[in-house]
Amino acid sequence: MRAVVNERSLFGTGDKEGWVEFFPKIRADLYFVMDDSWDIPQDINTKTNKYLGLVELDTTRFPSFTGTPTERLAKLNKKVKSYGWKGVGGWICAQESEVAENHDSIDAYWTERLKAAHESGFDYWKVDWGIQSRNDKWRRNLTRLGRTHAPNLCIEHAMKNEYVEFSDVFRTYDVENIIATPVTIQRIASLLPYDTEGEAKGIINCEDEPFLAVGLGCAIGVMRHPYNGKLPNGKQDHAFPPVGRNYKNRLDEVVRGVRWHRIAEPFGVANDACIDTILLDDYWEVQADETWVKRNIGDVVHESAPARISRNMPLPEITANRTDEVPYVMASRYPNGATAIVTTERTLGRKCVLNPVIVTAEMEDLYKPVGIFGKYEQLILNFTEKIDPTAIKVFGQDLAGDRAIEITERLIIEGNRIIVPGNLVETVGLMDATIGDESLPGMVLQVFKK
Repeated sequence: MRAVVNERSLFGTGDKEGWVEFFPKIRADLYFVMDDSWDIPQDINTKTNKYLGLVELDTTRFPSFTGTPTERLAKLNKKVKSYGWKGVGGWICAQESEVAENHDSIDAYWTERLKAAHESGFDYWKVDWGIQSRNDKWRRNLTRLGRTHAPNLCIEHAMKNEYVEFSDVFRTYDVENIIATPVTIQRIASLLPYDTEGEAKGIINCEDEPFLAVGLGCAIGVMRHPYNGKLPNGKQDHAFPPVGRNYKNRLDEVVRGVRWHRIAEPFGVANDACIDTILLDDYWEVQADETWVKRNIGDVVHESAPARISRNMPLPEITANRTDEVPYVMASRYPNGATAIVTTERTLGRKCVLNPVIVTAEMEDLYKPVGIFGKYEQLILNFTEKIDPTAIKVFGQDLAGDRAIEITERLIIEGNRIIVPGNLVETVGLMDATIGDESLPGMVLQVFKK
């Protein structure tokens, strides 16, 4: 993968090229973040090399972008934005490069690079592994320098959970997609009890899990892409294997998740979570080329995670005929009053299972948007006051589309409750689905006064 991070892959028109053309519906909401190797020479693709941490757009990978390091980044930023992206960023190795010119200090080294990012509009740093990756003082200092010299730059940290306290964004880190749901839920649960320091935003990036993100107020780090099938070398894509949830056949989920964040933005940790003490146990039976982790065929990977998590609201209640295959359920009331409710799959054997259940959520403002994601037998929304069904009208919209329809007569409105039938969630939440896409439903419900 390092070998193909270059100008041709981003902007070319050949097979598996033209990455800047991805996600046309939501590019304006996304940073295009180049991963590991954008700042090392094209012919060096080993994990360990002396260029790591250079943070200068490499001229052999990006020959059309000439000039000083700042000018090269500015030209790249301008071109990427011309395709409609919000901005551009890059993977940063947590160390100083051996080939960089001498500097008086580590502060001087990073100040130079931060100023280049600021002046060029290079607005996202994904600070990952490296010699300093678990050095608390180093990461804190980088954040401090960034706020001084590149105030528009978002510096994302990882590695130790406590780093979320001083980070604008903290990444939950790499997962195997065959078992990603419980692993990611558990990692989010371990971060939510923290609180932020000073001006830190403390937003969790739960990576390529858009529905977990909307359900728990996290940011999305999109990794899936539309180039389906085998890798160029003819082997199965072991990062996105065509099994389980088969991510590359579920691009609409990304659109639905990102568009929800237009309605309600991700918010930082603040010790505001209710975390279920009941754990659900998931497992996957591994076959060939299904993971980038070294595993043997026949290995069984086990992971557990809380059955329910909520933020700024009580835990949703679940009513089900069977308790052994209930879904994970998440719900969050965002700072602007919008509420998102999510059910998502269990990983059981070699299947991903989402059994519809009755979910009951405690609501506040009747007139705030409600995001509904996943599958349900019924979703019961309990409000604090009695509802007059003759005084309201209710609309629903597939977040992957651009049209809303009135659904008032298809709801059950009684007392202080609005009951949304599961078949309505599926109908509206897939109303504008891409043909062949296997994503779960994702809709927004909005009540208006007549």
